[in-house]
Amino acid sequence: MSMSWTQALSLAFTAGAVGGLANAFAVWFFGNRNINQLLGVNIAPPLTTAFIYSKVVWGGLWGFLFMIGPQQDLICKAVIISIFPTLVQLFYVFPKDQKGAGGLKLGKLTPLLVVFFNLAWAFAAATWISMSLPLPL
Repeated sequence: MSMSWTQALSLAFTAGAVGGLANAFAVWFFGNRNINQLLGVNIAPPLTTAFIYSKVVWGGLWGFLFMIGPQQDLICKAVIISIFPTLVQLFYVFPKDQKGAGGLKLGKLTPLLVVFFNLAWAFAAATWISMSLPLPL
């Protein structure tokens, strides 16, 4: 069964949004349980609607990258795609917010946690896609 382009776009955005929700809960959970702090990283956002909304919307937009290239190895593709929001967070968002390149003002292991949290996004998005109709991308 084939999927229209609009259906494929919708699925890619939705998968990214689901990944954004997974990312938001992972970041919040690790901060709420003091795991980040135990690792020397000062990231503990409150679970607010604004925080969730931001993660879901940006996750959905990043999800459009699933439209590019073949779908054979979805997990590998998701891991590669997760590099892009990771780089943006580390080298654009954190410096813009005065957290230093790589967010190092938040702690030395900040880049590692950003990679981990974006992998949570990637795996959730890939799982959503794999549970859905096959994509003709």
